[in-house]
Amino acid sequence: MLIENHEFNEIYEKYKNLVLKVAYQVSGDLQAAEDIMQDIFLTLYKEQGTEYRNIKAWLCLKAKHRALNYKKRFSREFAESTSEEKISFTESMRESSEEEYMGEYTEKQRAKLHETIMTALLEKNPKWYEAVMLVCLMEYPQEEAARKMGMKKDAFYVLLYRARKWIKKTFSVEYEELKHL
Repeated sequence: MLIENHEFNEIYEKYKNLVLKVAYQVSGDLQAAEDIMQDIFLTLYKEQGTEYRNIKAWLCLKAKHRALNYKKRFSREFAESTSEEKISFTESMRESSEEEYMGEYTEKQRAKLHETIMTALLEKNPKWYEAVMLVCLMEYPQEEAARKMGMKKDAFYVLLYRARKWIKKTFSVEYEELKHL
């Protein structure tokens, strides 16, 4: 059941590419597919409060039927795209969806790694943890962070250097794996 705009926005973001892809595959016309997609989501927005058992199936079915109706109405004007163009568009849609998914996945993995690093740093040396928090996460200038910790600048620089060196030594493998996702 759609209750609020944020739920509609989540559904839109999750299924817009799928609806566009289905509409394009059936109609063969990218502009028509975009219009069909917008029309379907407008209908969905207007029907907020209506309960759907399977929103994904409903969206795909609507896209298919509207694209078939479009194709039937404009069959005389309809210029069939070459199969290479269809394959190219379908592949680009799949690639953009995969890239979006991988970006989200990588970001989640990066957040997990940062959390692991900070937890390990706190266990290893609470002063290192505080220094890294102030400079790297809270973005304090190093001189100000040294003052906050009641340290001389030079001593703070050494402390921060050692903390960073330990992080690199301990977590370099995980970080490199994350870079190659």
